Amino acid sequence: MERIVLFALIGLGAQLVDGTLGMAFGVTATTLFILSGTGAATASAVVHVVEVGTTFASGVSHWRFGNVNWGRALRLGIPGAIGAFAGATFLSSLDGDVAKPVTSTILLLLGLWVLIRFAFLPSRRNAAAKSWGLAKLGPLGLVGGLLDATGGGGWGPVTTSTMLSAEADQPRRVIGTVSAAEFLVTCAAVLGFLPLLRQEFAEHTLPILGLLVGGVIAAPIAAILVGRINPRTLGIVIGGVLVLLNLRTLFGTVVPLLLAWVAVVAAILIWSRRHDTLPWLRPRVTLQDPAPEREKDRAV
Repeated sequence: MERIVLFALIGLGAQLVDGTLGMAFGVTATTLFILSGTGAATASAVVHVVEVGTTFASGVSHWRFGNVNWGRALRLGIPGAIGAFAGATFLSSLDGDVAKPVTSTILLLLGLWVLIRFAFLPSRRNAAAKSWGLAKLGPLGLVGGLLDATGGGGWGPVTTSTMLSAEADQPRRVIGTVSAAEFLVTCAAVLGFLPLLRQEFAEHTLPILGLLVGGVIAAPIAAILVGRINPRTLGIVIGGVLVLLNLRTLFGTVVPLLLAWVAVVAAILIWSRRHDTLPWLRPRVTLQDPAPEREKDRAV
């Protein structure tokens, strides 16, 4: 009972982050899994099994609201699935002692990217829109899928952040398209993990159920928080926490190092506060995207 409660809390926290920022469920859940003592490959596999359900629901919801450009979703999702399968196969083949630092290093870098994305990069309303064809979506999906499987997460921080930084007029369409593509990526990752981790899947039924329960409970809470918390502030805090947790995993409890990083994140928060006219408890105002194009997808 204590075990399922623990993983329900992990799912709760991860979904609160993902539901508020639109990214980082896998990164957050996998980091917390590893800290709980779970092996890196098993942690990533379990999180991806849960995400099969969550990404399917998310993709269907965005489709129902007309937020998915299916041409883009396939151009992004198919290379992403290839990268995820390769990454899952690679991680499954590693010894547990080798896989843990590899995954934690990727998670640390993704946490750093989330922090940088929200602290220093231009907001969507100031970025110039550009089209995304296969030449751009293919490599982006491949890298995003590879990092997602080997790091236990990363699809959102890599693909969503990159596309939103360039699509000033289509935030809803970008998020919907990336969410639909993520279902293909998640399924491919699970298939990559399956041959070598079949027994682990059976042994981790309770963690999978716990994550699902926690995620379902957190969904409406996240929907409320997204309208009350400045995403920039939350993104900086979450990115900083992810880096802190993975620094501890890689280097142990080196107090001066951890305290130094906390001081850096605090300084970034103070700096962002002084350069942001919006209060911390309100969402950043973004340019509203045009009504979804239901009859014909926008040209890519």
